[in-house]
Amino acid sequence: MNEEAKLPEPWLRGTLLEVPAVPRAVLHALDLARIDLTHWCAPLTDEELSLRFARIAPVAFHIRHIARSIDRLLTYAEGRQLGAAQIAALKSENADGATGDNLFAELDSALTQAATRIRHIDANHLNETRAVGTKSLPATVGGLLVHVADHTQRHVGQAVTTAKFVRALRRKA
Repeated sequence: MNEEAKLPEPWLRGTLLEVPAVPRAVLHALDLARIDLTHWCAPLTDEELSLRFARIAPVAFHIRHIARSIDRLLTYAEGRQLGAAQIAALKSENADGATGDNLFAELDSALTQAATRIRHIDANHLNETRAVGTKSLPATVGGLLVHVADHTQRHVGQAVTTAKFVRALRRKA
């Protein structure tokens, strides 16, 4: 078990007190995502990360999706629409051939960039409306930030559960 996984969850460490409450909670959720994914998923081999069975998405998909969806959601929160590179990245999230090194490098980069972007969002603007997607569905800056945390943790749970199953298969082999 890595040392950080032995500590209380990030929100219980009394950290980031200089950050307003909503962005702080999101940053803590992203920190927890990094800890849980590193602890449970990083030990998997490249083959295990990409293992597909019973129509369950592989761990690699969830890691890629977390990294890329955070970028998309923050783009909307910043009042912009997705660019061509983000749309292409979305379409390639389920591609085969990922290595653990590449997946975790992308995740680390995405989480680091997200932390910077979240810190630059003015908490006084959390109720401002934003348009999401090609249908311009209504959201708010605060709603998008909360969804960054919620959506990330949902996929972390799926990745960790799948990783535990893959590890169990390894032990039986």
